[in-house]
Amino acid sequence: MKDRVSRRSFHMLAAAAILPFLLQGNALPAADWRFEVRYPKETRAEPYTGRVYVFFSRNREEPRTGPGWIQPDPFIARDVRDWQPGEPLVFDAARGNELLAFPVPLAEMSLAGHRAQAVVRFDADERTVGTGPGNGFSAVRTLPVAPQAGAAIALTVDRIVPEPEFRETRWTKRLEVESKLLSDFHGRPVKLRAAIALPASYHDRPKRRYPTIFEIPGFGGTHFSAIRNEPVAERNARGVEFLRVTLDPSCPLGHHVFADSANNGPFGRALVEELLPAFEARFRGIAEPTARFLTGHSSGGWSSLWVQITHPETFGGVWSTAPDPVDFRDFQRIDLYADRANMHFEPNGEPRPLARVRGRVVIRYRDFDRMEHVLGHGGQLHSFEAVFSPRGADGRPVRLWSRETGAVDPAVAEMWKKYDIRLVLEENWPTLGPQLAGKLHVITGGEDTFYLEGAVRQLKKSLADLGSDAVVEIVPGKDHSNVLSPELVERIRAEMTAAFLKRHEWE
Repeated sequence: MKDRVSRRSFHMLAAAAILPFLLQGNALPAADWRFEVRYPKETRAEPYTGRVYVFFSRNREEPRTGPGWIQPDPFIARDVRDWQPGEPLVFDAARGNELLAFPVPLAEMSLAGHRAQAVVRFDADERTVGTGPGNGFSAVRTLPVAPQAGAAIALTVDRIVPEPEFRETRWTKRLEVESKLLSDFHGRPVKLRAAIALPASYHDRPKRRYPTIFEIPGFGGTHFSAIRNEPVAERNARGVEFLRVTLDPSCPLGHHVFADSANNGPFGRALVEELLPAFEARFRGIAEPTARFLTGHSSGGWSSLWVQITHPETFGGVWSTAPDPVDFRDFQRIDLYADRANMHFEPNGEPRPLARVRGRVVIRYRDFDRMEHVLGHGGQLHSFEAVFSPRGADGRPVRLWSRETGAVDPAVAEMWKKYDIRLVLEENWPTLGPQLAGKLHVITGGEDTFYLEGAVRQLKKSLADLGSDAVVEIVPGKDHSNVLSPELVERIRAEMTAAFLKRHEWE
């Protein structure tokens, strides 16, 4: 799930989240809004095929940065084919089913006083929409109290989201490796990317080699978050210092979790066979499994655990926090293998919750699913299917559940089993058990915001039944955002240091 809620304070949103999920923030009645979107040839000379959006917001300076997960803003979209430069593209209620809308049809939206901004998804390989590099966007227009009869709000897409610049510093370096494995799979160049944080003695001790911590960000996170202007302040036993590698887990279909998949490609193999050797050749990492450690939070927590169990003799231990579902019998409270399983509704017919804040439901599965459907590829739920599902005849991930009814397809759920961490461990324990001794650490909050603690409980029981020495903790009162406290971070570093010193000398 989200990278610690995109590293923003989840609790700053909590008060706002108590309001009803679909609140539009306006008591005025809906009106017959009409929008015309164009892009000039100076923005793009070629015709465009893909999805076009108009985002709305009262609170965001630029609506394109939404819609957000908690109280998402409204937006509309259309799919186009061979849309020409300068040609007006109309968005109004008369488009019928041609017009996608969230959270309600355009005719039911109360938009008076909202800001509006158009976005064109020029780069189909970019996961994000409004802020995705290469995508086009318009200036912001503030909507009037009511539309003029027969008039349209004009939005000209004349700007392009720039590529972010990775600014190397004395203490943070960029690593890019063109992956032959992934390039061959996709039929185009694909690079693996990472940020390398250097320890304080790195420049003064040119012959010293270091243990390494590989961190995988959660959904929405990238290696850009790791840029530093100073070294990490280490307080480890015997002065041990680490190289820190922050990996980029983003891909066009969401978060690839460093798993080999039918849709994203062999990201797990590419990490181990291509990026890892390139890193250790350039940055003086100790090229031994006992000096390589994995960690990650949320989707990064699932990823780090998956990498450890699928490459058990390449890494010396994993510390996974608040991982995405590690047992598909409790996929955010859903048993995917149950008869008549449903993503949208509880067995009693009640809408299924997806997220809570202090015990109060703030997102429901059906609403979030609808939002992602209108946004298109690259969302969190779609990302699960991109990893776990086979590729369909249309070239897209096979859907696990119906977007209309929420009903789970049992045949697809069966195919997901090879990514069910609990099941993979159980079925391969005679081999994996000895290889993973002393290496598994999983920690989550007892009141996880996204209901992830249930699967961790199932994993804890399973590992205990297998006789594993894995450390699996459910911390009472902690949620998705606050379980990874500064104290826990320090504890994890201390445990990694101890694991390293068991096998290595340090001077």
